[in-house]
Amino acid sequence: MTSRDRSGHAVVLGASIAGLLAARVLSDTFARVTVIDRDELPVAAAPRRCVPQGEHGHGLLAAGHAALAELFDGFTADTVALGGVPVDVQRDILWITDGHPLRNAESGLRGLCLSRPAIEGYVRARVTALPNIEIRAQHEAVGLLGTPDRTRVTGARVLPKGGAVQQLDADLVVDATGRGNRGPTWLAALGYDPAPEETVDANMVYVTREFRRTPGDAPHAAIAQSPWPGQPYGVVAINVEGDRRQVTLLGCGPGITLPSDVDEFVAFTARLPDRRVHDLISGAEPLGPPHRMRLPVSVRRRYERLTQLPEGFVSVGDAMCSFNPAYGQGITVAAAEALALRDCLARGRRGLPRRFYARTARLLRAPWEIAVGGDLRFAHVDGVRTRKTKLINAYIGRVCRAAEHDPVVGRAFLRVANLVAAPPTLFAPAIVARVLWGRRPTPNVNTTQACAIHDAPHHPQKRQESQKGSR
Repeated sequence: MTSRDRSGHAVVLGASIAGLLAARVLSDTFARVTVIDRDELPVAAAPRRCVPQGEHGHGLLAAGHAALAELFDGFTADTVALGGVPVDVQRDILWITDGHPLRNAESGLRGLCLSRPAIEGYVRARVTALPNIEIRAQHEAVGLLGTPDRTRVTGARVLPKGGAVQQLDADLVVDATGRGNRGPTWLAALGYDPAPEETVDANMVYVTREFRRTPGDAPHAAIAQSPWPGQPYGVVAINVEGDRRQVTLLGCGPGITLPSDVDEFVAFTARLPDRRVHDLISGAEPLGPPHRMRLPVSVRRRYERLTQLPEGFVSVGDAMCSFNPAYGQGITVAAAEALALRDCLARGRRGLPRRFYARTARLLRAPWEIAVGGDLRFAHVDGVRTRKTKLINAYIGRVCRAAEHDPVVGRAFLRVANLVAAPPTLFAPAIVARVLWGRRPTPNVNTTQACAIHDAPHHPQKRQESQKGSR
């Protein structure tokens, strides 16, 4: 689409990664895109006040890496130049699930180890460089504008720091204000019913410290040891830019506390079932202060179930569905939603909210079920545990045990965890046979070929895989 074909004005509330990615796709069809954020946005890649999770370990799942590479030409090369560590998520990462280290092997699933501020800073710089996008920092969204008949949102009310409330007229408003968003309150003021909500409180707490690393000092670019019932503590260590290693302790349960003093922090990692993170950081130079975060309740707002939706308004990212960060899905889902918004806009603007929410409801089903199913394994988490849920969790436990020895099972598991394949692919007959009867691969098995017959392309990588193969 040429600049002459673009028309109208879109406003994005929030310069989160979800908001920036939405702005990126909106710039293809709207003549002007205005992004507002209440924070003071850094020029370079740096943590910021309104993104408390940014201080903790991050990385890109395979589906997120592919989506960002589709949205930004040169994404992989650019981020590697910034110090990002490209990885094959099965070969280069040690996954320890339910105490079982997943067997490493080549998988073709391409991920990226890079800090959250670096990812966000890169995306913000690329979006800012687009000629029809304006980013206004230190502007807070305080409400929506609508038509008298309440059928359409026509803009937003914003409050610049130290100024008076302004009205921004828009043909489309995107709510990307994150977990603490007031979108439901704003819509209620226009006369709309709130969307049904599903909530899960995993009682997760995080403490992150950074340590100096020497390139090549470890065989894995990341180690992820997840908590499980009976063992409520975990740890994630990720190599990031600046020769740093971000190490995040996780605790799952009411009343759990984690140490932040560096000596106690290092000593704590020695008490975990797998000591490899302890061996990495014992004696390493600590960098900077510790960072704590207690996870708010995860929420999924089911906008697709509303009978009345205003034209000209959609929610994205955590404003629509916020996940337990332990599963690392947030950036990947935000990128998938941006691609969905792009595809829905290609069919026109009339009826966009209805089409978009229907599309994202399908997109969110797998990551939400993965996160909720994992959280419900813990007895303290409130929620309905159906017989199906219990059977699936029991089966996943066997998958984890089988993946310790069988890289084919491990790759099938990681394709689901990386949102490349739908969860039902784990129940393909050949995978079930390997899980239940302990089939072992031959020493020279090509896991990419062995898994290919079992894998079904799954959004958000459906387009890339069907045309280009796994990245």
